[in-house]
Amino acid sequence: MSAAAAVAAVAWPVGRLEPLVGAPVVALALGVLAATALGSPGRLGPGVALCSRSVLQAAIVTLGASLSLGSVASVGLSTLPVLAGTLAAAFAVAAFAGRRLGVPPVLRTLVGVGTGICGASAIAAVSTVLSATQAEVAYAVSTIFAFNLLAVVVFPPLGHLLGLSQSGFGLWAGTAVNDTSSVVAAAYAYGNVAGAHAVLVKLTRTLAIVPVVAFLGARRGRTVRWTRVVPWFVVWFLLAAAASSVGVLPAGTRHGFQQAALALFTVALAAVGLSTSLAEIRRAGARPLLLGTLVWAAVAVTGLLLAGGLSADRLPWPPG
Repeated sequence: MSAAAAVAAVAWPVGRLEPLVGAPVVALALGVLAATALGSPGRLGPGVALCSRSVLQAAIVTLGASLSLGSVASVGLSTLPVLAGTLAAAFAVAAFAGRRLGVPPVLRTLVGVGTGICGASAIAAVSTVLSATQAEVAYAVSTIFAFNLLAVVVFPPLGHLLGLSQSGFGLWAGTAVNDTSSVVAAAYAYGNVAGAHAVLVKLTRTLAIVPVVAFLGARRGRTVRWTRVVPWFVVWFLLAAAASSVGVLPAGTRHGFQQAALALFTVALAAVGLSTSLAEIRRAGARPLLLGTLVWAAVAVTGLLLAGGLSADRLPWPPG
């Protein structure tokens, strides 16, 4: 935790000086550089990986306190067609291309679910009903994370090139980038409105874990332990938004909660960078990486095409 906080403390003023990059991206980059220089993320302490999850979830809940429940519901419902399209693209390409590439069935399912839903979290949830080996989980997570890093670098300049609005980019990033941490990094680099919008879209996408795990579990005749599958931080996010909506949290505090969430996102992204092992990504092998490339490209293109169907004036963002 202290290492992540130290990196975030450096990244915060740099991000203020370079708002087109943003503190979360700077924190991620500095964390990766530090982990690479030390040779092993494990040397930074076991708390770093935990910090990357717990602080990220705390940041999301804090962001909920700055929003109204009505705006959360509007964004979630309006983006369901885009989410459905990208999920279908991910699963179809993973099944077809994975079979042609000779990638084992379990591994191609993990790559498809990780790309289509929410990266490592979805892989971990699905692996329990697929009886995936540790090696298969490691390969899938490494493959997904390689494209997380690529998305953080590629998406913001591509969004500017395409002339996407803040809400339009948030919709695209929220539906096409894998892990929540990378969604945060890419979208906040585009702008604070894009970042908040992308988080809402990503939370809606994260809920797809539940029906997907239920389907795969039923297909294999396995019992699903729902306490390990349901993303409980999403429930707390909704409760925070509800508290903001009914006046439990005064409207004047919303800006403060937004800044607090941004600071927590910066710490979380620093922890993600510090826990990154580029060596593990290289060990994933060529075929899973190629499959990940095809699935990721399919999701990115499908998301961009479907997001284009929601014109800027139809997107219910930012909230009034």
